[in-house]
Amino acid sequence: MLPKANRLKNRRDFVGVYRQGIRQESAHLTLRALGPKISPSPNPHRPSHPTQIGIVVGKKVDKRAVYRNRIKRQIRAKLRQLLPQIQRGWRLVFIVRPSVQSCNWDQFLRELEQLLAQAEVLNGN
Repeated sequence: MLPKANRLKNRRDFVGVYRQGIRQESAHLTLRALGPKISPSPNPHRPSHPTQIGIVVGKKVDKRAVYRNRIKRQIRAKLRQLLPQIQRGWRLVFIVRPSVQSCNWDQFLRELEQLLAQAEVLNGN
């Protein structure tokens, strides 16, 4: 699991990211990203809000909830590893496409990292 502070939880947050955020796409994933929240902070180089992440795996991917939940668990595990590298304050939504059923899992995780790099969400970009 991701830490509670790093989870997008309600519909309003997801809709905000969909409406205002940028979109990056790959063969098996879509990333919607909304930049850091602007708020008064003692250190202007480090926003006070943590990065929040949501994962969407629709029934078009697979009708079985067990399979969809497995995908979400694996994505969360990878994001937990990447969390220290992700800039603070971002709101990210990962949308899994149905083509994920026919892909290699290592390739899928590489795509996830590439999407984060393309959106300039990772530190050092």
